[in-house]
Amino acid sequence: METVLGSFWEFRQEIFIIILSVFLGIEVISKVPSVLHTPLMSGANAISGVIIIGGIILVGHADTTFEWVLGIFALLFGTLNVAGGFVVTDRMLEMFKKKKKK
Repeated sequence: METVLGSFWEFRQEIFIIILSVFLGIEVISKVPSVLHTPLMSGANAISGVIIIGGIILVGHADTTFEWVLGIFALLFGTLNVAGGFVVTDRMLEMFKKKKKK
């Protein structure tokens, strides 16, 4: 019984840390001036690349279904973030290109 309760409390602490991280991330990102969004997005893409690699490793070494599902979610969300970052960066760079005269 003690091991079940012990793992429950550890899981609860991890969920609490994730929720706090989400609130902290929203607060930090909302304070970033618009001039810094492109460099910030480049950093986010680099972090998401690391998350994708970690997801691949987690899926490859998964012992339980929970670990496998967690790895698949990491791969899915990391890939979406990288693809979205490239699309937004491409659109921002298009704004700085000179218009062709007819």
